[in-house]
Formats: sequence, C-alpha cells, structure tokens
Amino acid sequence: MIANDWIQILVSLGLIVLIAPLVGRYLAWIYQSPHLSLEKGIYRLLGLDADREMGWKEYAAVLVVSNGVFFVAGYLVLWAQGILPLNPRHLPPLSPEVAFNTAASFVTNTNWQAYAGEAQLSNLTQMLAITFLMFVGANTGLASLVAIIRGFVREGSATIGNFWADFFRFFLRAFLPACVLMALVHVEQGSPQTLSSSVTAKTIEGAPQTLIVGPVASLESLKHLGTNGGGFYNANGAHPYENPTPLTNTLEFLEMGVFTFSLPFFFGRMIGRPRQGQVFFAVIFALYVAGLGLIEYSEKMPNPLLASASVMQKTTPLQDGGNMEGKETRFGTTQTSLFSNTTIAATTGAVDGAMDSMNPLAVLVYLVHMFLNEEPGGKGVGFAGLLKEAILAIFLAGLMVGRTPEFLGKKIESREIKLAALSLLVTPILVLWLSGLSLVLPAGKSSIDNPGPHGFMEVLYAFASGNANNGSAMAGLNVSTPYYAISIGLEMLLGRFLPLLPLLALAGSLARKKTLPENAGTFRTDTPLFILLLLGFMVLFAALTFFPPLILGPILEHLSMLHQIAF
Repeated sequence: MIANDWIQILVSLGLIVLIAPLVGRYLAWIYQSPHLSLEKGIYRLLGLDADREMGWKEYAAVLVVSNGVFFVAGYLVLWAQGILPLNPRHLPPLSPEVAFNTAASFVTNTNWQAYAGEAQLSNLTQMLAITFLMFVGANTGLASLVAIIRGFVREGSATIGNFWADFFRFFLRAFLPACVLMALVHVEQGSPQTLSSSVTAKTIEGAPQTLIVGPVASLESLKHLGTNGGGFYNANGAHPYENPTPLTNTLEFLEMGVFTFSLPFFFGRMIGRPRQGQVFFAVIFALYVAGLGLIEYSEKMPNPLLASASVMQKTTPLQDGGNMEGKETRFGTTQTSLFSNTTIAATTGAVDGAMDSMNPLAVLVYLVHMFLNEEPGGKGVGFAGLLKEAILAIFLAGLMVGRTPEFLGKKIESREIKLAALSLLVTPILVLWLSGLSLVLPAGKSSIDNPGPHGFMEVLYAFASGNANNGSAMAGLNVSTPYYAISIGLEMLLGRFLPLLPLLALAGSLARKKTLPENAGTFRTDTPLFILLLLGFMVLFAALTFFPPLILGPILEHLSMLHQIAF
C-alpha cells in the first residue's frame, strides 16, 4: 500500500467515527420527543392512532401484514408494467417468477436483482415499485429495532410501542430529508434526474447512440442511505450515471455507513447508557476494519496465474497495482475494497466493481460478513441481531460463573435464550440447506457456469446474500431461472421475518420484567472484557457453523491460485 491508499482509508473511516455519534444522538431525540404536527396530520389522514401502544404480537402482526400488502402492490406494478404509462420503450412486464423475486427482494431491504434495470423496467416501475419498496424496507427495519430497544428500557409493560409511529418518525425526520439532500448532490455531480426514458447522443465517430436515463439520482441516494443496494443500471455503482465521480464514490460510502454505524450510539442514548453504545460500536468497528484489512491485502496481492503470463501487477505512477480485473480504473483497488467491504458489512449490496472478479480471500470476508450480518448489518435489523448475540454471550458468561445472566438489569432466563437462539439458527439452516439442495438438483446445477470451488462459491454466495438481505451477487451464476428466482425469493422473505419475529417476542418478554439494580456480582457489559467476550462468541459461532463450506469455496480457491491451479 502507498501513502495515497492509507489517506483514502483513514479519511473515510475517520468521517464515520466523527459522524456516527452525532447521528445516533439525533435519532434518539426523534424517538424521545413528541409527535410533530406533520406526523399528526398524516396519522389523521390515514386513520391511524399513533398514541395507542401495541403488544409484541400486535406489533409483529402489523409489521408483517403491512409489508405483505406492500409486497403485493409492488408485484402488481411489475406484473402490469406493459399497460402502465411512462413506458415509451414499450417494455413488457417481468415474468411472474422474476416479479415475485423482485417484489420480495425490495420489500425485505435486500434489493437482489434478477433483472437488468435499464433494459427491463420503465421509469414508472422504477418509481412506483422499486423506489417505494426501498423506503418501506429501510423504515421497517429501523422501526423494528426501536421496538426491540424498548424491551430493554421498559419494565412491567405489556407494550413495545406503535409500529406506524416508529415507521413515520424515522421516515419524515431523518430518512426522507437525507435522501432529498443527497439526491441533489448526485444531480450536481452528474447523475440524471428526469422522467425522460432515453436521450440520443453522437459518438466520436458520428454514429447515433441511445442512452437510457430516468430518475437515477433520487434512487441512488435512497439506495445507499437505506442500505438498499438495487441499481437503476445493471452495472450498479460502476455505471458513470450512478456513480459519476470519485467524490460520489466517497459520499456513497458515507451514505451506507451514516445510519448503520450510528445505531450503537442510538441504542446507548435510548437506554440511558452511552458507554454501552460505545462498546457495541467498538465490536462492529473492529470486525469491519479487520475485514477491510484482509480485502485490501487480497486485492493488492499479485495473482500468480497472471504473473506467469507476464502481466504487470505492480503499482506505478500510471496504474494501480494488484488485482485490477473487474474494477473501475477511476476508483482502483483501494476505493473498490473500501466500498465493497462497506456494502457487504452494511448489507447494502451495491457494487462499484465486479464481485465475481475479486480474489478468493476478499470473497471469504464477504461471506463471513453475511453469515454474521451484524457489523453493522442492515438498517435496524443488523444491530438487533447483535443484541441477540450479546444475550447469548452473556448467557455463556453466566454459565461459567454460576449466576443467572443479566443484561442491562434484565434477567436473561430460558425463554429469552430460546428466542435468541431460534433467531440465530435461521441463517445457517436457510443458507446451508438451500445451497446444498441447489448443488444436487438439476435445476440448480444447470445455472452454474464456472467449475470447481468458484462455482460452489457462487451458489453459496447467492443464498448467503438472499438470507442476509444483502442483495449483492457473483455474476457467474444465472439466477434469473424459475428455480433460483423462486427459491431466493422465498429465502429473502424467510430470512427477513423469521429472525425478526422471535426478537420482537424477546422484546415483549423483557419489557414485562423489572429492572434490577447492579451489585457486586453483576457482570458488566460496558467493559473491554465484554468486547472480547462478544467478539469471541461471534467468531466462534461463525467458524463452527460455516467453516466447512468456506474451506470448499474461497479457501480452496485461494490455495489453488497460489499453486497456479485453474479449473
């Protein structure tokens, strides 16, 4: 690495460290202050009683049913695209299975794309189906986290808040204003924002060329601030209309991290223990930086297979060094490493390079990020997942010292342990079972174009991405077939709601309990010891569960690359 690489990384990470606590404090103010007049007007217009508290069952039911309605609405728009207006290119509707996959993808904040946006979607579909569901997915995730946090704050309570109040507060006071502001910045930097479908330009040779345009800037800001990731164009953030300059590349990194990295500080403020939020931030930041370091090392490392072909891979004044395959030359390896680590860790899924061309160790990091899905994870649900890991880690600590475990003054008993474990086990069951099934069934194997560990890795990556609500993909796997469209679509729905419902039940259980005062025997969770305990538990769980497929995929491919073995 050269000095410029270090500067890019340190400045980017420094901005996150500076901004995250401020945003966390602002989010806490949003949820601890009275309703605004605008919010009250919306509640009256929609016939909602935002002051009526909900128990966890009602909260979960409203969340699931409302998302189900939004899913159906999105599917109908995709299905009826051919007869809707703002479609001057007369694009046909998506096939039923791809429409199902797409609606499931965007309502769950995954943004997995089994279609090419500029070639298959009209501007109206981009706005009514894609952009609308992007708002829904992000707001639902944050609202669910707020309800879960109330479980730790309240005592002797049968309620955990009101879903619609939690949904609209974040949307109106933080999310929508930030999206509008950043959309204007993207327009200034060169992203199109128009209802026109295309423009005609002349090439240098004088030939006409049709350029697809549309409401790109508004979708782009929402894509990153909501950790959504779905692109207007198939090339996503590598397309010059989505990501026109190095400044927008850096801003998109900040957009992905500004809300997700602020959630530990938000949690600390909500429970009245800012130090606890700092401890959780240290955990997720340590895992994030460790992943970034390994990706940067991997992508700066020369590929022996190319070295034997006399390909120059060293850094020079005229070129970036390392693995430049599949990367935008205007960004280079360091910016691509920083962007890709953030987009996977925050479950955004947007890309500014080809994930299929990254070196095996980088893909190893991406898979571990998605298996953990909590550093920092998606909007709201990622940090909620970290809380369940903390509960299980405290349970293990309690076993070692022979005490009933406590977390933030709440006794952690068998019900809470079962609910946390149930939520935790969804990921390995879905990812490993569906990956194994796809490697056996003819319908799954027929989409694999690459032999050896790389083909295995593409299948594993696809289902890890769908379960983690990430949405990024290794492009060597054909996922637009009915088998993958339906299986990944179902997995995205299950991977979103199955882990979330036990956590809402956990919040309901904790809200009923009394908060106990700390004493000399209380295991403190705001110390460096707890940071090490939680990190150890997370790494150990990931290793015990996913080490075998990691050996068969990225580790085997890395060793094969070092020995110049190609498949």
